[in-house]
Amino acid sequence: MYHDRTRAGGRHSVFSITLRIALTALCGVVLLSCSRSSPVSGNSNVTGSSGPVNGDAIHVLSNRADLINGGDALVQVTLPAGVAASAVKMDLNGKNITSQFSTDDSGNYMGLVSGLKLGGNMITAKFPDGSSSSYSIVNHPQGGPVISGPQLQPWTCRNAAATDAQCNQPVEYSYLYKSTDSTKAGLQPYDPASPASDVADTTTQNGVTVPFIVRVETGYQDRDQYKIAVLYQPDESWSATKPQPQFNHKLVINHGFSCGVEYQSGNAPTVAPGDGTAIPVVGGNIPIGLPIEVLVDATKNALSQGFAVMSTALNNSGHNCNVAVQAESMIMAKERVIEQYGTLRYTIGQGCSGGSLAMQWVANAYPGIYQGILPTCSFPDAWSVATQFADYHLTLAYFLDPSKWGSGVAWLPTQMADVQGHVTIVNSIVSDNAQFHVVVPTDPCAGISDAQRYDPMTNPSGVRCSVIDAAINLFGPRPSSVWSPNEKALGRGFGGLAVDNVGVQYGLGALQKGTILVDQFIDLNTKIGGLDVDIKPIPTRTAADEPALSNAYRTGLINETNNLNRTAIIDCRGPDPAAFHDSYRAFAVRARLDREHGNHDNQVIWEGPILIMGDNECAKNSFVAMDRWLSEVEKDVSPTPLAQKIVAKKPADIKDACFDGVGQKLTDGLCPDLVVPVYGTPRMVAGDAISTDTNKCQLKPLVRSDYTGLASLNDAQWSQMQKLYPEGVCDYSKPGVSQQGTIPWQTYQKPNGKVIYGGTPLPTIPANSAAGWAAPAFSGYPSLK
Repeated sequence: MYHDRTRAGGRHSVFSITLRIALTALCGVVLLSCSRSSPVSGNSNVTGSSGPVNGDAIHVLSNRADLINGGDALVQVTLPAGVAASAVKMDLNGKNITSQFSTDDSGNYMGLVSGLKLGGNMITAKFPDGSSSSYSIVNHPQGGPVISGPQLQPWTCRNAAATDAQCNQPVEYSYLYKSTDSTKAGLQPYDPASPASDVADTTTQNGVTVPFIVRVETGYQDRDQYKIAVLYQPDESWSATKPQPQFNHKLVINHGFSCGVEYQSGNAPTVAPGDGTAIPVVGGNIPIGLPIEVLVDATKNALSQGFAVMSTALNNSGHNCNVAVQAESMIMAKERVIEQYGTLRYTIGQGCSGGSLAMQWVANAYPGIYQGILPTCSFPDAWSVATQFADYHLTLAYFLDPSKWGSGVAWLPTQMADVQGHVTIVNSIVSDNAQFHVVVPTDPCAGISDAQRYDPMTNPSGVRCSVIDAAINLFGPRPSSVWSPNEKALGRGFGGLAVDNVGVQYGLGALQKGTILVDQFIDLNTKIGGLDVDIKPIPTRTAADEPALSNAYRTGLINETNNLNRTAIIDCRGPDPAAFHDSYRAFAVRARLDREHGNHDNQVIWEGPILIMGDNECAKNSFVAMDRWLSEVEKDVSPTPLAQKIVAKKPADIKDACFDGVGQKLTDGLCPDLVVPVYGTPRMVAGDAISTDTNKCQLKPLVRSDYTGLASLNDAQWSQMQKLYPEGVCDYSKPGVSQQGTIPWQTYQKPNGKVIYGGTPLPTIPANSAAGWAAPAFSGYPSLK
């Protein structure tokens, strides 16, 4: 059994066979099919310290005071008793900026401080009795980087209005509206200079009724596009200190899909239907981004209820599959939301496939960006899953080429599937076609010409179009002791490999069950081989590089969930026997939570029969449920640790459940295996747990008595095994080699902009900063103490 309610097999269930047939048409669909890239250099040269200098009256609301970007920051001043706001003078770096401050509707003295220079800045409040309070802020370029280190080069700005090489351009605004005409689906273009006559009204969670008009802000940060959508009344002003009353101070972050990297600016995922961004779909009808209904529907939605909706191109994993860059883009964009629209109560992330990947590894590596997440067609991360894709590639190369089979060895399709832990090898074929190319450095990648791209023979110094090399700041370069001839000639290592198959006994579980023979088992493991740094097949096994392996865990590229218990999760999960969005992955996250925290009480799984998604209404219903859940947590301002609050304040009806596909809950608890079968991976068949995050196993001596019954070895076979595994075989009862928890809130750059390979933790958050990110109840993050 791969988890506590699912049998390992299910290969002959009628339901599974029906789903396999239905999914045949989806074999070409690649929700995680990716683009690729590789890094060069960049330099931020931002220095300075941050935090209170004297006094404690100044609070930086919009971000950590050491991560401010773009030249402005939302600041609040606590006034001494009896002192009127009009008597306080403010200055920035010695220049009077009192005019930038005013009193909000609650009497708070606040201002959007603009004109920050790069590096250190000093804000001072001067009180009438002659005393003062000062605060130091460090400002970073709007084009980045802030924490991710040297940026990918070369980079192409695809926005025609770009004013510099960092793709910066003036912010643009467009308007949409919901019509009273039911034949007009979604949102329609709106012109404030010529208002439409059929604008519907909506009443927000605040009880404010306004015309259903949406403003979409489009801008550029970190060399790429962001979007923010809100209900907006064009004839009224809006500032962070005085938002329009329909804003409920809640934020939804929408994500894209896939996993890859491009060397050019892209489009942020949709924030409102009609905003000009295509919504990717599966099979023509299953949306991958935030469903239109969640954005617009009059009862179960984001925009019509007063939420802001945000996305960034760099949080679209298909455009950028680097956890630090994804987090950086959202840190910068959330700062923009707070500075332009107002402080936030909490943030909900939503996405499928690569979107679920982005949310889950960012929530663990940079806790506090979200308070709740809604993953669908779940991936916990890219780099624990990478072992499955590597194993699929290697086993397919053997299975689909009978010339590689030894004398007297033959394989049935069912036996191949048994080794892979799945109902059929179709899943591995789809996965291999969709995903494997993203690690191949010679594969084409957007933004890089054929002449610029790496070729081991003709252009060894070219750009390696690989998600590995694109994340070299995190993985670190390979050590000189393992350099290939090209690396030696260049005098530098390529991005290190964090995948390993030394000691893996492919098909061990199938051998023990008697579904494959000893000779098949030995032949497969003798011929399986591995991959070199150029991701070409080699006869020897793949040995993970250090420090890349340990860095993969430390940086969160492998999501250990050790910080994830501070985020509420509702995972929508449907069957997927042949489109590589395997249902086991939701339970891999659950198993890791159990291991790290002794429970998975912050994670809820809602299942159903709809392919991949579980239930057609799950996105809407889970959004409404998550809003209820977080609103309950928000009420608890006690010093109770946040992880405990999330569990204690979870509404009793938000629990694991099985749905009918059209929004009706059938039962509490997970669906039966016939509805959502959970299959395994080649590593699970080899003995790994469903947590599947042992990228390199510890080894144990080969012991003949371990192979008994149907798996008994004769003398010749035992001799072959000894030659095959001279260092031993995997011991999955022990943690993986270099396995360790993710270090939260790392930076990959020095103050001068130079890279810190593998990262280093940011300093303790400067006092009195980032309070605008979430309501007080959600404090307790490493970033937001």
